[in-house]
Amino acid sequence: MQKANINGKVWKFGKDIDTDLIIAARYLNTSVPEELAKHVMEDADPEFINKMSPGDVIVADENFGCGSSREHAPIALKAAGVAAIIAPTFARIFYRNAFNMGLPIFELKEADEIQEGDAISIDMNAGTITNQSTDKTYKFTPIPAFMQELIDAGGLMNFAKNEVEGKK
Repeated sequence: MQKANINGKVWKFGKDIDTDLIIAARYLNTSVPEELAKHVMEDADPEFINKMSPGDVIVADENFGCGSSREHAPIALKAAGVAAIIAPTFARIFYRNAFNMGLPIFELKEADEIQEGDAISIDMNAGTITNQSTDKTYKFTPIPAFMQELIDAGGLMNFAKNEVEGKK
């Protein structure tokens, strides 16, 4: 069963954050997660990786992850310790890649109401996001069961490995 709650500090980004802003093409000469993590969101906020802490959450405006289909983007975010991403909408390919890499993402139309620095709690089982800084709770559609299994396993490759080995 999945980790039921994510608690973290919010880092805000705007609309149309593309995969090149998440991890710039100049760093794609490696696919080592720890190396990619050093440069995550660098072109959107050069100090992001130094300011954020593992377990923090990105809240963005619509169309997060647009651009290319590179899997490096969710790999870099996850390796940097980003616990989840909340946005009103995600680019379709990024949406699938995030789940394939085991990075939880949540569509929330009211994402703009959450401010940078707010403390939030995401209850994945209940389908709620609580802004502890404003004491406001938002409802989102819970992640489908199969996609929850991908997150629980740490991504598609781990899920497939567990299936082959008979683990759940």
